[in-house]
Amino acid sequence: MQSQPLARIGLGQVRLGLLGRERSNVLCYSSIAGIEKVPMSKFEPTEYVNDRYKAIEDRLKVVRKRLNQPLTLAEKIVYGHLDDPETADMKRGVSYLKLRPDRVAMQDATAQMAMLQFISSGLPKTMVPSTIHCDHLIEGTTSPQPDREGKFGGDADLKHAVTTNKEVYDFLATAGSKYGVGFWRPGSGIIHQIVLENYAIPGLMMIGTDSHTPNAGGLGTCAVGVGGADAVDVMAGLPWELKAPKVIGVKLTGKMSRWTSPKDVILKVAGILTVKGGTGAIVEYFGPGVDHMSCTGMATVCNMGAEIGATTSIFPYNKRMHDYLVATGRAGAASLSDAFKENLRADEGASYDQLIEINLSELEPHINGPFTPDLAHPLSKFAEELRKNNWPSELKAGLIGSCTNSSYEDMARAASVAKQALAAGIKAKVPFTISPGSEQIRATIARDGIMDVFDKIGGTVLSNSCGPCIGQWKRTDVPKGEANSIITSFNRNFAARNDGNPATHAFVASPELVTAYAIAGDLTFNPEKDTLVGADGKEIKLEAPFGDELPARGFDAGANVYQAPPAALEERGKLTVKVDPSSQRLQLLSPFKPWNGDDIKDAVVLIKVKGKCTTDHISMAGPWLKYRGHLDNISNNLLIGAINIANGKPNAVKNVVTGEEGPVPATARDYKARGLSWVVVGDENYGEGSSREHAALEPRHLGGVAIIVKSFARIHETNLKKQGMLPLTFANPADYEKIDPTDHISIEGLKTFTPGVPLTLVGKKADGSTYSFPVNHTFNENQINWFKHGSALNAMAAAFKAGKM
Repeated sequence: MQSQPLARIGLGQVRLGLLGRERSNVLCYSSIAGIEKVPMSKFEPTEYVNDRYKAIEDRLKVVRKRLNQPLTLAEKIVYGHLDDPETADMKRGVSYLKLRPDRVAMQDATAQMAMLQFISSGLPKTMVPSTIHCDHLIEGTTSPQPDREGKFGGDADLKHAVTTNKEVYDFLATAGSKYGVGFWRPGSGIIHQIVLENYAIPGLMMIGTDSHTPNAGGLGTCAVGVGGADAVDVMAGLPWELKAPKVIGVKLTGKMSRWTSPKDVILKVAGILTVKGGTGAIVEYFGPGVDHMSCTGMATVCNMGAEIGATTSIFPYNKRMHDYLVATGRAGAASLSDAFKENLRADEGASYDQLIEINLSELEPHINGPFTPDLAHPLSKFAEELRKNNWPSELKAGLIGSCTNSSYEDMARAASVAKQALAAGIKAKVPFTISPGSEQIRATIARDGIMDVFDKIGGTVLSNSCGPCIGQWKRTDVPKGEANSIITSFNRNFAARNDGNPATHAFVASPELVTAYAIAGDLTFNPEKDTLVGADGKEIKLEAPFGDELPARGFDAGANVYQAPPAALEERGKLTVKVDPSSQRLQLLSPFKPWNGDDIKDAVVLIKVKGKCTTDHISMAGPWLKYRGHLDNISNNLLIGAINIANGKPNAVKNVVTGEEGPVPATARDYKARGLSWVVVGDENYGEGSSREHAALEPRHLGGVAIIVKSFARIHETNLKKQGMLPLTFANPADYEKIDPTDHISIEGLKTFTPGVPLTLVGKKADGSTYSFPVNHTFNENQINWFKHGSALNAMAAAFKAGKM
């Protein structure tokens, strides 16, 4: 059977590969034929869901004939977005797929570098619907601040951010207007909540420059966190490359009750799979228990799937998703999804690479932490764990909201706990903060009186932004270095993540549990069985929380926070995007040098890292976020959180040339100035955590050539490849012990660099003795092309110049 050539169909649409003899049936779609055109969002009236669904059906016809087996939901959506389904190799965990995502979303911290890269590509506009969301650069405060006229909290913080970050916001707004990217202003909300409310559609695929992009899986979207270079590829109209994910099935049965919430599902799963158990896999939830969870609850589960290293997580389409679409003004999309539902759930008999079963009726509330999101504790055993490990039981702060748990239902359930305390004359005993996920959520909970409850209990409502979850918390109540405990409804709790204090023990739980703990002020308190003392001296026991899934009076959209790009290409062409050469916040990019055609010889070891090394260790957030658009300035935080195995200290390495000990970035700069290449040696799951590609850009910028570790987190490994670095793994993990920080390292085999063929590491000791062993890589031919050109962006620019794009 001969296939027809692939063709691009319309601006911004997908590519279709159709079997020749099926071409007569192209316009006959049993599921969605005759249904009125439905826009992908109210902001994109000429981009239609119908076209995407038709493309998925056409591709799946080909895929089903080729594979001849039941498909999981994950496979249906992933393979339904293949660039060429007729020739693509489809082996889970083995094949590299070329895919055509339907959308790109970028948060402001990562959008700076993504847009700078896109500008340097020379392309005139984005080829798929894309958006920028201003949510990461707003610092949250909980006490009066001199730089905010003695004020603090949401309004003061937003006003301060708009002034402080004006240069960056203006750059993003004008770049968005010029290149056709929608712009969500500061104060609009957190990227993932905005996407769920406006853009996520069951069955579609999107990528986002943030690790918690999978949040959209709660609405049946295959949403994957990536680095900015991947986003540039998709915006440029190129297929996006992803290793065919394995599929982990999580079967949910039963029904949650009392204090158990959707957050406890993912806290439990994190305890089972650990922070790297989902690497290279999509986690697919199914079973009768799914129908007892709200759409936003499913989003919470998917959001925090990033903490187990999963490519993404996803739920099958059901009535709860239908209701959420209708409630958020997308009744047309709900009807279309109803018709398309056979493609929005797994086939009967579909197989999974791993299967986990959770009975929601037996699931306890969980608290995870400290210092890692996979250290899971059932509520009934948490107090015992606190005492056994000597973790501080006195609570210093409770924080709710964030992209993980800021839905209307979350806020309502937390408020139901607070109301009971207020009725007994009790207020929060510790600082209590609330981060609304979006302007729509903020306006709705303000209208419905929920905000008043938080105010009366003693809470501080922060801006509609990431705030403390991403480290944007100007905390003043605890000195840095002092051991203390906080509890949040966030997703990530690595050391120093929230407040910059490595001694802060951060625990993660549901918003309702966090609220109860903030009221009690003591982490040994168990709200399911312990009592509080009211103002009248009487003991009260908190009843289980309750909150409406959706607001009875509908959502209040709040303030107008969206800026659409000019519709006409001619009008956009007249716009200019200026970057001040003397700016300390923004810096136009210079291309990295291409490979010199030789093996790497006598590179020095910048640092041999001991233990966990997340992207927060490699490129910290918090105050450093302001430099995300200036590669040279932000490179001053390179690996300052990583622990040097030679001395057990962070940000202190020995310069092998001078013999002096100094900061990691300064040492790297000295090596670069001397023309010395350098490598990093690391441990397991190197680069877990946030998607930030700065953790890959910085080592490349400062002269690094290779990162050699026991294993990588998925996104970081790809990001390193995109920037022309060599991410390598020990063929034998024990070889990690052979390398001393004073060794010189050569990497041989690059002249015949081939997929699947290991390279050879040759080490030379200070005494002149040598050793060698194989190191593995996962490069394919296309990725080797990136390496040879010096970066994926260089390769794309070369292809564009040669007329091959």
